[in-house]
Amino acid sequence: MSNSTARSFSTMLNEYLPNELLKEEFIKRDYLLTNIEKDDTWKGGNLVVPFKAAGASSVAFGSLSASNDIAEDLYVRGGVSGQKEVWGSMIFNQRDLFEHDMVSEQNFLKILPGTVEDFMDYMKNVVSMNLLNGAWFAIITADATANNGNITVGRPDKFVIGQKVILVDPVSTNSVTAYVKTIDMNSKVVNVVTARGGATVVDFSQGANQMIAANVPKVYNDGAQTAGNTFASLRGALLSSANGGDTQLYGVTKTLYPYLQGINVDGSGITAANIMEKMFDALTTIRQFGKGNPTDVLMSYKNFGSCLKVIEGSKGAFNVQSSQKASQYGWTELEVGSVAKGGLKLVAIQEADDDIIIFLDWRALKFHSNGFFRKRIAPDGKEYFEIRNTTGYQYIIDVCLFGEMVVIRPSYCGVLVNISY
Repeated sequence: MSNSTARSFSTMLNEYLPNELLKEEFIKRDYLLTNIEKDDTWKGGNLVVPFKAAGASSVAFGSLSASNDIAEDLYVRGGVSGQKEVWGSMIFNQRDLFEHDMVSEQNFLKILPGTVEDFMDYMKNVVSMNLLNGAWFAIITADATANNGNITVGRPDKFVIGQKVILVDPVSTNSVTAYVKTIDMNSKVVNVVTARGGATVVDFSQGANQMIAANVPKVYNDGAQTAGNTFASLRGALLSSANGGDTQLYGVTKTLYPYLQGINVDGSGITAANIMEKMFDALTTIRQFGKGNPTDVLMSYKNFGSCLKVIEGSKGAFNVQSSQKASQYGWTELEVGSVAKGGLKLVAIQEADDDIIIFLDWRALKFHSNGFFRKRIAPDGKEYFEIRNTTGYQYIIDVCLFGEMVVIRPSYCGVLVNISY
């Protein structure tokens, strides 16, 4: 006899389970969100970002400056017009709660070990990738023009089975909403279908669905494809508009004031053999033309691996001040001697892209929010929302984050751009 109400965990019911629940280990991709300075007191409304765009500069040789020709300090009032928001949702079937003796409100949020906590970690990863790289999280690297639902991507590790994704070709403006069905880590092929839980693959042979690799199609989380929905990012803030960055910061055009401009250094000549040399050359340029003291260099594991090979093969040409430190499923650090006080910290992070290396002064960043991540709580105190279907009752948990990252001192930082070895 079939069951009439929906269950998600029925395959684990009334079975002898000698082992703990096997689940995927989520790779930590929250380096930026973990380390950034946070202000949790922004309740909403406009966030004023004032800055000193220029200082007094009237210096004359041989005589005094004329009283009507003295330059004043220049202050500019920038601002963030409102909080960005991101929501995460989970759903549970009441039938599962009954059959697993978890009907009390106290036990509701512990239906399986770490389930809600795992989702919170995943949501933090998604937000942190947005803060580092921008709205999109993956790039389609081969033409998708067949009726097979397959897309080839550069980073299949950033996808999750069941994930809703938006595929956008920026040249043709084709946009496709899809759901991840399977992920082949070795071929880097992700298969997507047209509906959640469905089996109909996306037909990329249709003209309106085609994704052409030369156009650099992007993959977005739901809603992130809409301009203005996502948080500000380091890529957007520090890269010049010519290198793909944002044209404005807190409503002010970046090219109007040196204060708003991160120092961009061309990295098109970088190879696996000269990456350390080019990186220190870039640091010198950033220190010369910038206004800060970058101490952390954020890079992908590909670029970090090249740095390690150079260091190992250089026989002491680079002064390694401390050995590698690694956090499980997180990031890896290596400190080398440099012109920066205390050395230069090379940081390999899972979510970083290969085409840029960021030189970061942590004084340049702050994340403003209204309480950071938190569960949505109803006026009656309940942390879940109940819905009734013909297949039974379900409960939804919502987690939200309201806020924005503000790069308050972009000229303190720099970026190596156009890396493509």
